[in-house]
Amino acid sequence: MFRDFLTRLMAPEPVISDPDARLALAALLVRIARTDGHYAVPEIARIDRLLAERYGLSHPDAQALRRNAETLEEEAPDTVRFTRAIKEAVPYADRVEVIAALWAVVLADGARGAEEDALMRMTASLLGVNDRDSGLARQRVEAKG
Repeated sequence: MFRDFLTRLMAPEPVISDPDARLALAALLVRIARTDGHYAVPEIARIDRLLAERYGLSHPDAQALRRNAETLEEEAPDTVRFTRAIKEAVPYADRVEVIAALWAVVLADGARGAEEDALMRMTASLLGVNDRDSGLARQRVEAKG
């Protein structure tokens, strides 16, 4: 399943279905959570909550999506695959919300590392989200707590 998904993502003109976009976003959330080497319970809980809210999933369904994303994230060679799928399938305003979701995961454990900041800058760029909108998304997340 994941090998087929990665193959579709690497195609010159990928056709991304809604389930593929969901899995790509979930894998990107997992990747940002794992960036600092500490995949902590608050980050996992935040990912589950974000997936449930964004896609109207039950808690068990959000957990299942996250577990599939964990496997995919381990197999994927780079972040470009996920961002490309999301960029192709999601309008700009929604990509800004993807950045906000990523910031929510980065900030879930109460610590923000240099590795996470670097991946956030790269991911925002790959998604075509400018620095200003990424910064505003971070500020919104920080204000929510």
